[in-house]
Amino acid sequence: MDSHPEHGPAQKVSISMPADRVAEVKARVGARGFSAYVSAAVERQIQRDRLEELLQEAEAKIGPPTPDSTEWAEGIFREAEALWAAEQAEPQGSEGEQWGGRKAG
Repeated sequence: MDSHPEHGPAQKVSISMPADRVAEVKARVGARGFSAYVSAAVERQIQRDRLEELLQEAEAKIGPPTPDSTEWAEGIFREAEALWAAEQAEPQGSEGEQWGGRKAG
């Protein structure tokens, strides 16, 4: 059994996935990276589930978000998406020269 310092010993499991999804993962990371890729995806889903649980608890305690707070949050997400898209469109400089469109310090 392998050991992962952050999460303890690894356990071998068997899962069923659509064949096209398996092929796409293997094409991205190779057969040797498959377990790490799936493990990272599961970790992200667990984080999302926990966040959803926290949001539900908060809403139960203080009520749903107001229209103003929802509008504010949607604006922040739009700005973040626009920034990400702009950074993806910028040519990347040589290593250490730029990061995300900003000069490295």
